[in-house]
Amino acid sequence: MNILIAEDEHNIRDVESAYLQKAGFNIIEAETGTKALSIFESSNIDLVVLDINLPEIDGITVCKRIRNRSKIPIIMVTARITDSDELIGLGCGADDYIKKPFNPSILVARVKALLKRSNGETLNNKYISIDPDKQQVKVNNKLVELTTTEFNILLTMFKSPGRVFNREDIILKAYNDFDTGDILDRTVDVHIKNIRKKLKVEASLPEFILTVIGKGYKFNDNL
Repeated sequence: MNILIAEDEHNIRDVESAYLQKAGFNIIEAETGTKALSIFESSNIDLVVLDINLPEIDGITVCKRIRNRSKIPIIMVTARITDSDELIGLGCGADDYIKKPFNPSILVARVKALLKRSNGETLNNKYISIDPDKQQVKVNNKLVELTTTEFNILLTMFKSPGRVFNREDIILKAYNDFDTGDILDRTVDVHIKNIRKKLKVEASLPEFILTVIGKGYKFNDNL
């Protein structure tokens, strides 16, 4: 699989590349946002590791442009440390967010987790059809574009309608049980908000994911 690393600091880029190559991935490197977008357009990329502070075109803009064209997994990497920065990164379509400095092994684990696809038959209810093999979701036969993490969250909840998932449950399921110690509860809320918005392809549709105050979220079991 081809991993695009967009990072302007060559020392960090070299470490990320070395660890991911050791894990069996083919690495393509970019030191600017302009080059990252050019590589994305011309190459078959399976996942992007994207620094937020890229020269020429910043990482947030790169993320938005890639997400407008593709639902491939995107991991944002940054030296910024505030919660709002993380929410901005996730809000522009990133699947995950890692703060510098970080253990490169954690990056490898998260890359593997995001690339891991669930296998199984198509799941359906009155409104929604989910194909795990294709990572495809349709609402009233309209294709809905979800990121990998959003898809994992929806699939997990869809399989158990009515079950209440707290935020820790959702993190463990969606991120495939790797080290989740620095993933914020608010991160889950952002993903849920994005999923709800994307599933609402028609104003008349019911709410698919319900909030259980003080406990978490559940998939609507009255459909």
